[in-house]
This record gives sequence, C-alpha cells and structure tokens, in this order.
Amino acid sequence: MMKKTMTAVAVFALGASLAFAAPGDWKGHEGHDRAGLSEKMAQKLNLTDAQKAQVKSLKDQFRTDNAAFLQNFRQTMQDVHTAKQANDTVKLEALRPTVESQKAQMKTLRQAQRDKIRSILTADQRAQLDAMKAQHEANEKK
Repeated sequence: MMKKTMTAVAVFALGASLAFAAPGDWKGHEGHDRAGLSEKMAQKLNLTDAQKAQVKSLKDQFRTDNAAFLQNFRQTMQDVHTAKQANDTVKLEALRPTVESQKAQMKTLRQAQRDKIRSILTADQRAQLDAMKAQHEANEKK
C-alpha cells in the first residue's frame, strides 16, 4: 500500500509540474511567457519590431501546429487531478506512462521552439539571453 501511495504522490507531483510547464498563454513568475519571450525580455534584449513579429508568428504557429497534443495534454492533467481528488491510485498508476510520454514530448517541443526563437536573435542578443538565464538559475538556487 505504501508503494502505491508513494507512486500516486509522484505521479501527481509530476502532473502538477507539467501543468506549469505547458506552453500557451500561461505567464510564469515575473511575467515570463513559458512558450517564448515575454515583452519584458524582448525589451531587455532590445528586439526590433521585425524580431518581435517573428517571435509572435512562431508562438502562434506553435499553438496551431500542436493544438491536438496540447488539448490531449490538458485532458491528461485533468484526469490526473480528478484521480488525485478521488484518491484513485489505480487510475494514477495507469496514467503514469501517458504522463511520462507527454512530458518527454513537451520537452522536445519546447526545446525546438526555443531553438527557433534563438535563431531570430543576433549573436549579442543570444549571449545576453544566456546571461539572463544563468542569472535566473543562480537566483532560483538561493
């Protein structure tokens, strides 16, 4: 019974973290747009209007291209939430492979999106973005 409970807790924690990692309109802390560059970051990087338009186009295309997957992902997270609320460890365990698979797919999709956005930036902007990311990660460890 203890193993099932721990598994259920792990699946729920994974599901909750995935819900926050999902691309879309959700804004992370300090207004960071999880699907791309936020307006605040665009200002810090001094993006041109053309670059901003390209980023917006990439974000829109991402949502269009991945709409079915994102809907399935949201449904899976809802199913995890419902099973957790019902304390249905059997359902949580059954959802685990789906959650793990979708997490891996989400990671791949988000990395591809980041790579496309980085390709729009100049070398100086990429270096500045990398420095901002390193600073953010250092602050998170404190």
